[in-house]
Amino acid sequence: MGAPVAVVAGEPAAKAPAAVPQGKAGVLLVAFGTSVPEALVSMKAVDEEFKAAFPGQPVVWAYTSQIIRKKIAAQGHPVGGISDGLAQLASDGVKVVRVQSLHVMAGEEFSELERAVLIDLQKNPGRFDAVFLGRPMLESQKDAQELIRAITDDVKPLRGKDAALVLMGHGQSHGRADLTFEGTRAVFHDADKRVFMATVEGARSVDDLLAELKNAKVKKVVIEPLMLVAGDHAHNDMAGSEDDSWVSRLKAAGYKVETNLKGLGQIAGARAILVRHASESADDLTKEPKKQ
Repeated sequence: MGAPVAVVAGEPAAKAPAAVPQGKAGVLLVAFGTSVPEALVSMKAVDEEFKAAFPGQPVVWAYTSQIIRKKIAAQGHPVGGISDGLAQLASDGVKVVRVQSLHVMAGEEFSELERAVLIDLQKNPGRFDAVFLGRPMLESQKDAQELIRAITDDVKPLRGKDAALVLMGHGQSHGRADLTFEGTRAVFHDADKRVFMATVEGARSVDDLLAELKNAKVKKVVIEPLMLVAGDHAHNDMAGSEDDSWVSRLKAAGYKVETNLKGLGQIAGARAILVRHASESADDLTKEPKKQ
């Protein structure tokens, strides 16, 4: 990831991880990836957070998008895939790996991550003593409660007293993670009645969002991505100058709009959830399930 940025003063890293099996340990961070230079601040903040939480352990990155890997490699900034990351950790002498998903919810990308790790383990039996898989950012009510608290605290100076907060999630056209999204939306709404959410590709669309805002008699909104990085979706689908971007549609509907191009990786409380998931994971993919 190159030279990491420091964690903001006053934002402590998560607690040290629980004990793992004997052997040198390391971390593999897995993200979809980004080719947007401005988005790298989120990645670097996550990188620094994990290095602080797992001191002395190698922290390696993997991008799951082949398109992004090829693009950034051509720019002279290569990042490997999952098998590359595992091979690098093995070459560093690591025997206990914590693979941490940096996805927001467990959709198709997370399933492919898990499958890729399992296939690599089958191809290289005995290479590691343990491989723990950390779940995505939003799995439980606790995760959602911690995240909305972190987001609203972070954006408070922009919102002021009267602005609603609009969060753009990714979603998937075939419905993966729709229910997780709706559960998260309910927890967020319980915490703050003026938080509204929709997705780029999921069931809840920007049209649903506009109807909700109208019913709530909202006049002003702050909009930001519910994504690890403020990448292509944030810069184009959300904040782009085209007529169909979310910001353009909100303005056309008469709302005052403040855009916050900030990924979740830039928010300390969001990073802490990922570190907690990595620390607490007991899902060792090298072992057979206890119940089959």
